[in-house]
Amino acid sequence: MKKRYLPLAILATAALSLTACSSGATGGSGTDATGETLNVWIMQGTNTESDEFFERVGDEFTKETGAKLNVEMVQWADAHDRFVTAIAGGTTPDIAETGTTWTAEFAESGALAPLDDYVTEAGLDGKLVEGLVEAGTLDDTLYGMPWYAGVRSVIYRTDIFEAAGIAVPTTWAEFQAAIETLKTSNPDIIPFPVAGDAEQLTYPWVWGAGGEVATKKGDTWTSGLDSAKSQAGIKFYTDLALQHGSSTSGATTWKETDVLDNFAQGKVGMAVMGSWTPATILDKNPELEGKIGSFPIPGQTSGISPSMLGGSHLSMFESSKNKDLAWTFMSMMTTGDFATEWASQSGYFPGETTALDATVANADEITQAFATQMVDGGASLPVTPKFGAVQAKKTTNTMIQSILSGEKTVEQASADAAAEMTDILNKK
Repeated sequence: MKKRYLPLAILATAALSLTACSSGATGGSGTDATGETLNVWIMQGTNTESDEFFERVGDEFTKETGAKLNVEMVQWADAHDRFVTAIAGGTTPDIAETGTTWTAEFAESGALAPLDDYVTEAGLDGKLVEGLVEAGTLDDTLYGMPWYAGVRSVIYRTDIFEAAGIAVPTTWAEFQAAIETLKTSNPDIIPFPVAGDAEQLTYPWVWGAGGEVATKKGDTWTSGLDSAKSQAGIKFYTDLALQHGSSTSGATTWKETDVLDNFAQGKVGMAVMGSWTPATILDKNPELEGKIGSFPIPGQTSGISPSMLGGSHLSMFESSKNKDLAWTFMSMMTTGDFATEWASQSGYFPGETTALDATVANADEITQAFATQMVDGGASLPVTPKFGAVQAKKTTNTMIQSILSGEKTVEQASADAAAEMTDILNKK
């Protein structure tokens, strides 16, 4: 699949003011919904202030519509299976937060309602973040309203870099050299962990080398993980651990949360982490205040290595009995004050360009680096209902772990992963 990059013009062009751009102007159904209740599922853990946030959203929602808002927090780890069960049993909520790689899957099942008419009526055409629109679209129909976007860049210990005289790397060669210096200057830390159970940390090196995760020709998907370019990127990434001692054997089974925890404990010099993690790091270890920074993932010889533009949509279920009321809530959450506030609290970027402009304009130095990554190096995973099954199978993670453990060579592991991914993506 061709990678889609977010154009710099999105940030440079000021969007027109929207009628829904304040938390009190919702663009709702225009009817009194007193006595009704809107049921919403939101993923837990994205925003540590979510309880208080949704109390205020609920108050505003009731003020505007007369209806009550019932928000249920759902664990990410349990969410996919819960969605599948609810869809099969006809017990879905009116609206739910859906991860960008899930939306197409649920839309294909017929569970989600199309949103194009609502978006057009609200004057939002062309004013939503392109990458999130792409991920929320199936067969030219939008089923996922862009809510927030996140991207991964490199977070590093500025105090350690400065003490060792390390400049921020701008190429892969410089990145590798920084690791070698960190090993010498700070032998007690992990210079750069290569996590085996964290697929999103692998893809920047695939894309950075010019490879692809998977591409579609006609009706057929083909994984590109076994191409020469992809293999070069995978080899560079895993060789950081195997040949250059950047990591630790324990990291072979690490998830992204393990990378974050070890960084927060002061055990890591630099790591690829999400734009939402700096606040969590400082919450876990306030002593790191003023000692962390970020920079875009360096390109192979220049520029930026692309990183997945992830995040979440808000999706309306076809089973909702009051879709206009549901859209009122979606509009409140995805445009204007509430959208900007959610982004600020959670460390993500809003999915609507007016709110995105405001967030970037007021961003601190750490956030600016993530904004640069997002705009100049944000990439999309294959938009297909089947990619969720690839992730459930842990195809990419298994590939990386087999390389790190010495069980397979890069060539063997990537060939096996590509075959498995291609098979899953083309299953009927």
